[in-house]
Amino acid sequence: MSVFIARSAVPKRFASEKMFVPSPFFFFFCIYLSITVSLSPSVSRSFWFPVLLCPRVWTSLENGRVTVKPPGPPVEGTVLHYSCHAGFILEGRNISHCTKLGKWDAPKPTCLYDRNYTGKKKLYIGALFPMSGGWPGGQACMPSAQMALDLVNNRSDILPDYELELIHYDSMCDPGEATKLLYDLLYTEPIKIVLMPGCSGVSTLVAEAARMWNLIVLSYGSSSPALSNRQRFPTFFRTHPSATLHNPTRVQLFQKWKWTRIATIQQTTEVFTSTLDDLEQRTKEAGIEISVRQSFLTDPAVAVKNLKRQDARIIVGLFYETEARKVFCEVFKEKLYGKKYVWFLIGWYADNWFKIKDPAINCTVENMTEAVEGHVTTEIVMLNPETVRGVSNMTSQEFIAALMSRLGGMNPEETGGFQEAPLAYDAVWALALALNKTVAPLKAKGRRLEDFNYNNHDITSEIYRALNTSSFEGVSGQVVFDAQGSRMAMTLIEQLQGGSYKKIGYYDSSQKNLSWFGNDVWIGAGPPADRTVVIEEYRFLSQKLFAAVSVFAGLGILLGIVCLTFNIYNGNVRYIQNSQPYLNNMTAVGCMMALAAVFPLGIDGHHVHRSQFPVVCQFRLWLLGLGFSLAYGSMFTKIWWVHTLFTKKEEKKEKKKQHLEPWKLYATVGVLLAIDFLSLMIWQIVDPLHITVEKFTKEAPKEDLDVLIQPLLEHCNSEKMNTWLGVVYGYKGLLLLLGIFLAYETKSVSTEKINDHRAVGMAIYNVAVLCLITAPVTMILSSQQDASFAFASLAIVFSAYITLVVLFVPKMRRLITRGEWQSEQQDTLKTGSSTNNNDEEKSRQLERENRELQKIIQEKEERVSALRNQLAERQALRNRRRPSTGQNQNHNAPLPSSQPDPKSLLPPPGYPNPTTDNHSLPPSFSNSSNLYPADSKMSRNHCHNSQIPLLYK
Repeated sequence: MSVFIARSAVPKRFASEKMFVPSPFFFFFCIYLSITVSLSPSVSRSFWFPVLLCPRVWTSLENGRVTVKPPGPPVEGTVLHYSCHAGFILEGRNISHCTKLGKWDAPKPTCLYDRNYTGKKKLYIGALFPMSGGWPGGQACMPSAQMALDLVNNRSDILPDYELELIHYDSMCDPGEATKLLYDLLYTEPIKIVLMPGCSGVSTLVAEAARMWNLIVLSYGSSSPALSNRQRFPTFFRTHPSATLHNPTRVQLFQKWKWTRIATIQQTTEVFTSTLDDLEQRTKEAGIEISVRQSFLTDPAVAVKNLKRQDARIIVGLFYETEARKVFCEVFKEKLYGKKYVWFLIGWYADNWFKIKDPAINCTVENMTEAVEGHVTTEIVMLNPETVRGVSNMTSQEFIAALMSRLGGMNPEETGGFQEAPLAYDAVWALALALNKTVAPLKAKGRRLEDFNYNNHDITSEIYRALNTSSFEGVSGQVVFDAQGSRMAMTLIEQLQGGSYKKIGYYDSSQKNLSWFGNDVWIGAGPPADRTVVIEEYRFLSQKLFAAVSVFAGLGILLGIVCLTFNIYNGNVRYIQNSQPYLNNMTAVGCMMALAAVFPLGIDGHHVHRSQFPVVCQFRLWLLGLGFSLAYGSMFTKIWWVHTLFTKKEEKKEKKKQHLEPWKLYATVGVLLAIDFLSLMIWQIVDPLHITVEKFTKEAPKEDLDVLIQPLLEHCNSEKMNTWLGVVYGYKGLLLLLGIFLAYETKSVSTEKINDHRAVGMAIYNVAVLCLITAPVTMILSSQQDASFAFASLAIVFSAYITLVVLFVPKMRRLITRGEWQSEQQDTLKTGSSTNNNDEEKSRQLERENRELQKIIQEKEERVSALRNQLAERQALRNRRRPSTGQNQNHNAPLPSSQPDPKSLLPPPGYPNPTTDNHSLPPSFSNSSNLYPADSKMSRNHCHNSQIPLLYK
């Protein structure tokens, strides 16, 4: 605005002078305008000070053209661009700026006649070569392109009427700098027919803007996959293949080395982000997982630590060379290298990139060399491996020799872009051939290449069509563009071995052909695993423990068979009959079933296949459940009925004794068995048992192996296992507690109908205690297969053994020691006696009671004798104190009888009357009444209640 106002304020008559003196009117007019535009100091300043014009003689050029920007008088800020006509050479600077002092900053150039002019018209190429920055590829690519231009211009069969000239700038691989340079290229004469950028970031900027000027963009060093978007970049071509061309090769290598899990780390730029997106899609199609995806902007420290933390093994790195040094310095610090790791990097770094001293890192060359050893690179084939002369009549080896000569002995390893130099060379040839192909079509339309301007779409379309159909043999190989304008090429696979890169294969993605040399070298025994190998190891029961418990269980089953056989064989013996033998048979069968459950309880995946394991689970449940119901249910039935019939009131005993019938006992067992059967059946129908696998914490083996052991344990389980166990344990627990209570209540009861109820009570005690302890312990120890099996199986074995021994061994001992093997009839025939086993038992019981009563009577008699003596002494004392008349009177009176009341000599309740069965009592008992002579009788009135206790309590 300030320039515009200053120019409009200068009168025409002062236009050719350097200075002017404003009139008073003009002076006041400027003050008014300065107040109006006070918000713009630059505008107001232009009114207060005079405007200096630069000499107009610089605005014209003989045999050439001058472009003035912006149009108007040559004031401060005006820029002049100079160019010569065909056949003339510009001598001097091609650009000049007008300063605030009214002078140009450069001498006026001149156009001199070109003695070498052949009459060719020049076509200008605007190029951006990055001589520095993230990828200094211009160091080798610019000499290579210039070498191609020289060869093209010397060819008479290619563009014979034209000469290509390169106008280039240093973009520093920076899009910001490239924006400024692109402006200069577009707004500075001469007109450029094609633009040639280098870096992907710069190419993205140039290609997106070029379509507005109808310019073809041909890149020699851009690999960003984003540039393959034809809608966004409609006029873009590149001789450097897209970075996505690396991805089919990487996927092929992943599959070759059987890796299904990889990790990635990338620099946050568009080229690497789009490349990684393509890689993710390809790996997903190949069934390969990208488990970790890390990115960084400038500092990769956190990203590398995350890779280490998440156990990344196969890592794809996408970043520029300068960032690669930072990454591997952190890799060295985190020890993320060695035989367990493989890094995949981009192959267009300099061969000694890791040896270059970089002030941005604090790792030595030795550290870097150690960290990068063994990494794999995928690189587009940029130099034809075959000795073939292409369109430039030069082999790849001859090209390298010519380039080395032009570089002047520079070290290729330290020259940026040396590997991409063949691509820049072929880019110039591709452009020259395409322009040559457009000459005839344009001539047919009445147009020429030199007629090109930024508004001419027809010429641009012809160049686009020619480039799109290009196909020739270059020093980089066959040059062909796909529909997106990207170069199609083979991929070279290299590996860093001993500090230098070695070729280990080629991959042709178009043919899907992998050429492998087989010279890959690994730090370990071979390619590492893509993750820490987790070996699933099932925990099985100790076979020694299983064998030992199985032996005890087998012996217990034999013992059960012996007891069952004994009980059945001696079923006619009255002593066995009075123990309810059918219930004892049920107990023996239940114990054997419970012992049989020990075998499936110890069977696991070591013995049967997983598909058969649910059947084993069913056997465990049914054998143990029904076995417990039979064994414990029969014992519980006995103790229940003993308590029901023999712990009532005295007057109901005889009546109750007559109602104990066997069918009631069997019905009770049947009810308990039916409850268990129905509950197990409902369980298996609603929520059947199936196999589940418990996982434990991973363990590291003792050996130095890159594996972890994942312990697994198989369980029989159901969806609502805790609910079912709660119901079953609750029901069984109540039965066990009730059994303990009934056994305690009937411990002193004696009955001939169930003569072994005390042994049953003892068995119930042991079974209940073992079950109540083992059930919760086994639930707690379910994750420890040996301890859980030991507790459960030994509880079953001990319970069965105790039950069988307590119930059957005393019966065997009695029958063996007393010879009571015969039935009641045989015993009668042999002895001639009608006395049965029941009578003998009664006789022995009465004898014991008789002896107890004798002791009691003896104690009472001694007490009565002592009381008599006391009474006699007191009576004598009274007689001395009384008067003689009273003595005579009392003396003549008869003494009260001292004979005890016969009722007082009756035995306690529950004991038989000894006088009714004198044949079984000794004489001392039966004649105990003789102990009280008639002359010693005394009246009960003379006995004080406190001195004569009752004979029976």
